[in-house]
Amino acid sequence: MNADRGETPTLLQEDQVGLIVEVFRMLADSTRVQVLWALVDRELSVNDLATQVGKPGPSVSQHLAKLRMARLVRTRRAGTTIYYSLENEHVRQLVVDAVHNAEHAGPGVPPHHRGDGDVRHLPSQHRAVPE
Repeated sequence: MNADRGETPTLLQEDQVGLIVEVFRMLADSTRVQVLWALVDRELSVNDLATQVGKPGPSVSQHLAKLRMARLVRTRRAGTTIYYSLENEHVRQLVVDAVHNAEHAGPGVPPHHRGDGDVRHLPSQHRAVPE
């Protein structure tokens, strides 16, 4: 993409914009976000995903069907069990970045920065003004 090369981005094609909007629409549901997060570093069956996200299997299955149609997850069959995983590294990075961005909204050092010796807790930006 042009942004990777430091160039001024051009307008996106309408069909591409439509696909991007669909991806964000899929991310606008808490169950689907939980499902995608559960799949970040592994593949899981519907039953395992349902247990992981605390939702009924049929509900998780419906969400997975939508995520699959949006090309965010893929399947692998092993006997009678179907395993789900993220479609590709771009989807994985999108989910991880969304979670990390949300962690920055809270106070203190976000969990993904803990253990990084270069990151320190910053003082509050809301200081009383001396009189």
